[in-house]
Amino acid sequence: MNYYLTVLQKYAVFEGRARRAEFWFFVLVNTIISFALGLLGVVIAGGDTDHPALLIYNVYAFGVLLPYLAVAVRRLHDTGRSGWWLFIGLIPIVGAVMLLIFYVQDSDSGDNEYGPNPKA
Repeated sequence: MNYYLTVLQKYAVFEGRARRAEFWFFVLVNTIISFALGLLGVVIAGGDTDHPALLIYNVYAFGVLLPYLAVAVRRLHDTGRSGWWLFIGLIPIVGAVMLLIFYVQDSDSGDNEYGPNPKA
């Protein structure tokens, strides 16, 4: 949970590096919260797609979009890549697979052009 809060504290910080644990714990907690809010909204709405209860999920999703982008860029920095590599995700299937490979790779050992190794 600390990693999730750390990402939220660095709301729009695109500089520096993020460890694998920071990125993946944020993704995990974000997925659980999103699923719970979506399920809650559907249960309250009772199948009505225009019900205001579904707004909760949309507000949350929009609110964590910028922190997700920031931690994803910092994760790419940790592997020695520019944040611009995030745009490769726009290529269907292949882009998502490449980003997944980048996200699971280990950090560059030592310092790189984006800052010191966060593991140190």
